[in-house]
Amino acid sequence: MTTYSAPATQAALAALRRTHELPIWPDSFAAVANGSKPFDVRLNEQNFQVGDALLLRELNPTTHEYTGQTLLRWVSHVVPGNTFGVEAGWCVLGLGTSAPLPPGIMDTKLW
Repeated sequence: MTTYSAPATQAALAALRRTHELPIWPDSFAAVANGSKPFDVRLNEQNFQVGDALLLRELNPTTHEYTGQTLLRWVSHVVPGNTFGVEAGWCVLGLGTSAPLPPGIMDTKLW
């Protein structure tokens, strides 16, 4: 007997992904915005996962106040600590400009 499983709903997909609000200094903010810095190195206290959304908020390092500028990026890859020279407890995050496709979808023409 074949069983059918309904595709995940948008609400279920949203529950799988988390959004992390992170401060970022102006030089790094500009580099991420113009595409020359498609990665970020972070303390991995939040257990970052592929597909997580990152709301990057520009922070003035002198005044410790947010400038009001934000960027939205998605985690496309995680290099965990203790691999490739990354210190334990830290990670390197690949930053994607678009949300990942839902599980089971391999082609954007189907989405």
